[in-house]
Amino acid sequence: MVTQSWADLPLDRPIGIDGVHPDLLSVLIEPLPANAPAIVRWTAPPRPRAATVVAALLIELDRIARELFSAWLPEAADIDSAAGAGAAAVRSIALKAAQARGHFGPFLADLAERSLRRRAGLTGPYSPEVRAAELAKVIADAYGRHRTAILIRVDDEADQALAAAGRWLCDAGFGIWFTGWLPRTDAVEVVRFAAPVDVGEPLEDEPVSYPAIAGRPHPASRAEQLLEASLAPLAWAADREWNQTYQPHPLTNPIRVDLLWRAERLMVEIDGAEHCQPARFAADRQRDVLLQLDGYAVLRFTNHQVLTHRDLVLRQIEQFLAGRRAGAHKGVTHVGTEAVPAGTSTPAHSDGRKR
Repeated sequence: MVTQSWADLPLDRPIGIDGVHPDLLSVLIEPLPANAPAIVRWTAPPRPRAATVVAALLIELDRIARELFSAWLPEAADIDSAAGAGAAAVRSIALKAAQARGHFGPFLADLAERSLRRRAGLTGPYSPEVRAAELAKVIADAYGRHRTAILIRVDDEADQALAAAGRWLCDAGFGIWFTGWLPRTDAVEVVRFAAPVDVGEPLEDEPVSYPAIAGRPHPASRAEQLLEASLAPLAWAADREWNQTYQPHPLTNPIRVDLLWRAERLMVEIDGAEHCQPARFAADRQRDVLLQLDGYAVLRFTNHQVLTHRDLVLRQIEQFLAGRRAGAHKGVTHVGTEAVPAGTSTPAHSDGRKR
């Protein structure tokens, strides 16, 4: 079987994706294609047991669901604390949402309360089957998709255990796509995926990651979360857009940008440690050139700058926006460690950001 569309990849049985390097697949799903299910990326440990795979994935999927809480239960957006009636209110909202969306109410209510309290907590009386089925629905809801797929990267020779774990997870409601070393068993169909465009150099990926949701700072990025909290009360920061997809030209790949002021044609990128990698650094430069040719300016800050010198970052963004609004277009600017006050020692990048 050969396919070029994410919508044509099977979700009812585990498959192995052949024909595309695992790193390139990660590039193809960032940003998440319109015809794809919600996709979580995970790297399998070497020679695991089937039970180990399932248990590890359920822990990670539970964490991701809690981080995406505001996306799958937006009705509870105004509740920011479990104190007082907060916990009871969020449970009530979750129960109503479960009834409307076909979820298991008690599980969703527990998950909502744990999300609000920002704690993993106990898994409660729910079986692995219930947890898996409900987490598949919750993550899909967060992205506005009907299904969730797990792209499992296998860096060592796979065996029957991964195939068995994949079959169990498919039965629970996930699509399971293996990439890298494919399980040597007839239980896993191999599908050749033809990349629709040239995606460039392979980029190193995180062990567990998931795409950003348009309109929101990434839940796993502390730098994005703190920058948004600082921007929210500032009048000059109005009309900002987080994690939007932009396509400079019909023949180029879509670009996901961290932060965008569309009218002022300003894009702000917050770079983690992965941007030090040669391939990532080169890809960033190529992106910036395409954006510059399209009339955009790019301000790049590191995670460390946002976390430790946020006032300076805010002043520089404000200064640039003021210039643009006054008609003084300044072109593309890269803000590196030279923007940190003199005498401060800081690394070029921080590894705190997850993608």
